[in-house]
Amino acid sequence: MPLPPINTGHRIGFVGTRFAGTDGVSLEAAKWAKVLWHNRHVSYWFAGKLDTDPEVSHLVPHAYFGHPDIQWINHRVFGKTTRDPEVTRRIFALAEHLKRSLYEFVRKFDIEILCVQNASCIPMNIPLGVAIALFCAETNFPTIAHHHDFYWERDRFAVNSVGDLLRMAFPCTMPCIQHVTINSEGQRALSHRRGASSVLVPNVLDFESPTPEIDDYNADFRQAIGVAPDDILFLQPTRVVPRKGIEHAISLLAALKNPKCKLVVSHESGDEGDEYLHALREMAESQGVDLRYVPNRIGEERDTNATGEKVYLLADAYLHADFITYPSLYEGFGNALIEAFYYRQPVLVNRYSIFVSDIEPKGFDVITMNGYLTKSVVNKVRRVIEDPEHRRAMVDRNFDLGKRFFSYAVLRRKLRALVTNVTGMDDL
Repeated sequence: MPLPPINTGHRIGFVGTRFAGTDGVSLEAAKWAKVLWHNRHVSYWFAGKLDTDPEVSHLVPHAYFGHPDIQWINHRVFGKTTRDPEVTRRIFALAEHLKRSLYEFVRKFDIEILCVQNASCIPMNIPLGVAIALFCAETNFPTIAHHHDFYWERDRFAVNSVGDLLRMAFPCTMPCIQHVTINSEGQRALSHRRGASSVLVPNVLDFESPTPEIDDYNADFRQAIGVAPDDILFLQPTRVVPRKGIEHAISLLAALKNPKCKLVVSHESGDEGDEYLHALREMAESQGVDLRYVPNRIGEERDTNATGEKVYLLADAYLHADFITYPSLYEGFGNALIEAFYYRQPVLVNRYSIFVSDIEPKGFDVITMNGYLTKSVVNKVRRVIEDPEHRRAMVDRNFDLGKRFFSYAVLRRKLRALVTNVTGMDDL
């Protein structure tokens, strides 16, 4: 297909399995769209689950990884080493349907550049990945593929019967595709495994906008979750899944031996069951740690929940926190860490690999642990919560470094280069 015409704005088609809610892919895609919109580029959306404006959206149910037909395929190809011919037939039948839908999407909105969000690297929806690969092969359409997670990074995909399709489409390496990775480990692995170069674009936050403040709505957040004004609120701003290492946060509060310290966990346990949550509650009780699990009080919008209680934003929780715990064992990037910098909160970090390679070298002032809690780490945390001047110097430095390395200005520069590679003009 021909390159886009030269003008001051282009029509960008975002393609993914889901653009809805607060998952990392949806949030980062929205940030990309915001930066593009500010430079007169118009974004359109193709997915199986959408909460975007219907006027600029193309909903295709089979693009969603949670669709029963997609789940049927996944249950028969992962954890297996052979593939039934009927599974192959269904994959390619659905891929043909989704490929036709992509053609329709491009025609409907006169799309000039496709921006594939994670659908060509993590095989949650194999037919969609295959459809994107076939569409690019048939059209040579200008495409930016934004890769958040690769299948080789996840144990759940290690045993499979679709190695041929994974090599073909996850990711597809057609010449028309510009690859974007979110961390240097992913960048190196993509080059090693596929021989493909990529542009490293970290996840970002809008550091140029003023940090929100406590207002009339969120002023009673502590009271609402049963935390006193003079309590020391340790916020764990993550889902409750084992890789988040929340047991280390409980051990930290137990070691501090301060009854004023309260641990607040903001998000639900997700789709991995409640066994880990039960274990954490038992651990907290046995160690005398006050653990508050409040996902029913924190949501995507300020509202009320099913029982009529106020629902707050995660931002409201950050504003009331005194300290952030982030003892993750593994992260693809670490959005909660960047959020802690933005909301000027001190933070404890378990030195997961991406932090070590991509964030720590920037010089952020955080308290770190190496897989286990030491007396030195506990003493450093105690100093932060007892010494306001030390705390202020720490969070101010981190905000300034966050603005330098992980702001919208960084994203703007990266997107300018990606779009210019297609259009031949510096129009961002």
